[in-house]
Amino acid sequence: MALKPQDLLVALKLWVGRDQAWTYPLLARSLGMSVSEAHGAVKRAVAAGLLPPGGLRVRPRAEALREFLVHGAKYSFPAFRGELARGIPTAHAASPLKELLADASEPPPVWPHPNGTARGPSLAPLIPSAPGAALEDPALYELLALFDALRAGRAREREMATRLLEERLR
Repeated sequence: MALKPQDLLVALKLWVGRDQAWTYPLLARSLGMSVSEAHGAVKRAVAAGLLPPGGLRVRPRAEALREFLVHGAKYSFPAFRGELARGIPTAHAASPLKELLADASEPPPVWPHPNGTARGPSLAPLIPSAPGAALEDPALYELLALFDALRAGRAREREMATRLLEERLR
């Protein structure tokens, strides 16, 4: 069974909401996916070891999630860049990296989105509904932006994103 991008998104959402009582309909609604997609994502994440057996009633495995994000996910879910677009800033142009890296010489990478506040080169989100989910959950937005910095950033951005992801997934 191969992991899909939505499996990582579900695992990250369960991490940031680890103290919440989740149901599949609630999880699906928060991520803009169907209940069956959410259920399948949890099932695959359990099979991959990102979530322990028990699905929604347990905390994600921080060490496994951290290791996969930092060392494997960028190869499984590579960055796809596109044309200039209006969208939501990501990678080094979003918190927490934007406060640490001052580089206004280039337009910010963005997830294309109709409610976007910036214009820059587009970076395909993990799944199409991820930007909307990120706008509703600042902690999820940070993790997704850091992941984008890992998969699309330069060496310094990747190094800082790795450190910040490791801090957040403890």
